[in-house]
Amino acid sequence: MTTQDAPALFPPGEEEPTITIGAVCEMLKSEHPTISISKIRYLEDQKLIAPKRTPGGYRLFTTRDVERLRTILRLQRDEFLPLRVIRQELDASATGAFSATTQAKELKRARLSEPAPTRRHSVDEVLRETGASPGLLRDLQAYGLVNAGAGLDDTEKEILQTAAELAAYGVEPRHLRLFRTAAEREAGLLEQLLTTGLRSRNPERRREALDALESLAAMVSHMRHLMLVTELRGMVHPG
Repeated sequence: MTTQDAPALFPPGEEEPTITIGAVCEMLKSEHPTISISKIRYLEDQKLIAPKRTPGGYRLFTTRDVERLRTILRLQRDEFLPLRVIRQELDASATGAFSATTQAKELKRARLSEPAPTRRHSVDEVLRETGASPGLLRDLQAYGLVNAGAGLDDTEKEILQTAAELAAYGVEPRHLRLFRTAAEREAGLLEQLLTTGLRSRNPERRREALDALESLAAMVSHMRHLMLVTELRGMVHPG
């Protein structure tokens, strides 16, 4: 029986069919040409997948392992989600997989109906948990991306964590100012479109405006993502 036609449930005493890491690479090559054995091992090191091991240490992947890996690769490629976010969402999922076209977008959707975070984390606590350097935090403050004067809130903590991950690719805080400028312009546009409703004293009208703002924010975020994909494809496949 092949991996593709393996049943979801197996009779007592029967084990789910498994395949080797090399076979997994070959299976996913057409969808993800850059897949490699080393990349799969890296994802295992990051605790995103957990294949079985033979007594000799060889990795064996079940159908569910392969589907989870396929989901991870798709979210990296199509949604640009960091591995940390992918791991959190997969671990929270009962099935170990979720729809990139729906739930991944929901991750990006601003929860504007909730009040701004008020809890503050101490600088030492945030640096310890994120692994970021004090120098990175100072640079982020210098460019107006966070304000650690009285500690950092949950959003600023996430900004620092993501900035630390981006730094591994050579992205510096001065580059991140571009994102803040773009966000300010987008927020200004949405405010112009909905300012009357957002400032209304009528609770129902304000609620409708807030719902519209959340929907617009999600669509603008998705449009920005599509534009980025278009530009990157032009780089990878010029002409």
